Amino acid sequence: MNTSSFLRSVFAGLALAVLTSFMAPAPAEAEPLYFALEVRREGRLVAQPKLLGETGRTLRAERRKPGAPHSDYQLILKPMPEGQSYRLALDLTLPELRGHSDLSLLHGQQRKLQLGNVPGELEVSLLLMRVDSPEFRAMMNLSESEGTITARPI
Repeated sequence: MNTSSFLRSVFAGLALAVLTSFMAPAPAEAEPLYFALEVRREGRLVAQPKLLGETGRTLRAERRKPGAPHSDYQLILKPMPEGQSYRLALDLTLPELRGHSDLSLLHGQQRKLQLGNVPGELEVSLLLMRVDSPEFRAMMNLSESEGTITARPI
């Protein structure tokens, strides 16, 4: 191999590397999300967590009474962006009962899930909202110009 063909090969390789780096999709930025859940076991309200998370990051929540060996519940949410919607894996563990669901939600959508073996055994109501949205600011009583919260319970 002579010098000119070697240089052509190097330049072709560099051009290909630069071209593919521009064609690769940019990594998606994590988007802040708000989750409002209501957990019922056999019709009785067990939990009402309100959580902030991000797409692409696992969110874990647990409620445990001080000094208790076991938690009242453990919740794991795994939100992923999927076009205009969000793919969500939900795992819920209560004493002696577990549930799992994979679902897709739009911004502002609320869904009721039956996670138990029989209807009503373990039910979750779930609302998902983008934090950076007019709907979220209205729900939280946030002023867009001030960025402050007025007194209103969640």
